[in-house]
Amino acid sequence: MLSIPHIALLIETSREYGRGLLQGVSRFHQEHGPWSIYFEPHGLNERPPSWLKNWRGDGILARINDRRMADVLLATKLPVVDVRGACKDLPAPFVGVDNRAIARLGFDHLQQCGLQNFAFCGTPRGENPNQDQRCDSFVTEVERAGMKCAVFLGFRQRRRTTSWEREQQTIAHWLKNLPKPVGVMTCHDDCGHQTLDACRRAGLSVPDDVAVIGVDNDAHLCALCTPPLTSIDVNPSRVGYEAAALLSKLMNGSFKPRRPILLGPPRGVVARQSTDILSIEDKDVAAALRYVREHASEGILVRDIVSRTKTSPSTLERRFKARVGRTIKAEITHVRILQAKRLLQDTDLSIGTVASRIGFSEPKYFCEVFRKMEGTTAGRYRQIFRKRHSLPT
Repeated sequence: MLSIPHIALLIETSREYGRGLLQGVSRFHQEHGPWSIYFEPHGLNERPPSWLKNWRGDGILARINDRRMADVLLATKLPVVDVRGACKDLPAPFVGVDNRAIARLGFDHLQQCGLQNFAFCGTPRGENPNQDQRCDSFVTEVERAGMKCAVFLGFRQRRRTTSWEREQQTIAHWLKNLPKPVGVMTCHDDCGHQTLDACRRAGLSVPDDVAVIGVDNDAHLCALCTPPLTSIDVNPSRVGYEAAALLSKLMNGSFKPRRPILLGPPRGVVARQSTDILSIEDKDVAAALRYVREHASEGILVRDIVSRTKTSPSTLERRFKARVGRTIKAEITHVRILQAKRLLQDTDLSIGTVASRIGFSEPKYFCEVFRKMEGTTAGRYRQIFRKRHSLPT
């Protein structure tokens, strides 16, 4: 009889991201197991369990939060896969999310709200490489669009001398001095919660003065926020699945990957009230943009939008492009392609059906537009996305 691999899972259950990782590991276990899994619910910052020193298992999948935990795990001489990425230069391979894709999605969402002022609120540099990358990537996206990004990097591990009240007062002061209206991306939902609380302290209206988007889509935490927090769903279940797949390969003698395995793009933005804004003072343009976003998939034309305003076609086009950065027709196409990408990612609908669902009467024309905008065919885009669900060799 073949022996069953014994696996230790050191993943916290206190946050949605950790629970998502466990769901992915569970799916891999059901499809490719069985494994004997040693798991104890615990928090992210707890000490390494004492039993690890004498444990005789086959592999470890862990959220390595600090060097102390890393040293204990590496001392076991077992295959280890990290799904935290908090420590640089670990000999253990890391599987995580693509922070550039996350930042790009966050910026796109805020920009589509009509905002022209942007800021990032995160943790101190060096505390977590992933959050550093998220910040740097967001700043890059803003600057690439020809604008400036304000940055606030908070308090290191909440020092004993730094109270919650003091932190919130500092963030409130920073927010109050930003140009308004402003779109703020935060490094994760915890920071998004802090930012929204600081807005209330500063007397700032959300989302009219400050629109806020977080990362991780911790549904319970987002719902606790006032107003509820918009967040990016990074699909942690996929990370857990791929990390388990990598651990399985390592236990079977495969070589460690030389680079971190970053999975993307994210599943998408889960929009809630904290970004429910179209920050455009021009009422005609705001109405036109909202109509495009609500009806783009219905095959609408530019004249349908113009007819809903009292301005001439040329005047609306000029004002629309000046404030949105695209013509009305280009915005309709942009929204349709975003919808197409989501359908290609999440469904098995044929290309023709996808085209029809987003308002294209001719699949051939949809394919031409998609290729021009994305640099690849719709079918190839789906293949690339699906391939990211299987671990590279």
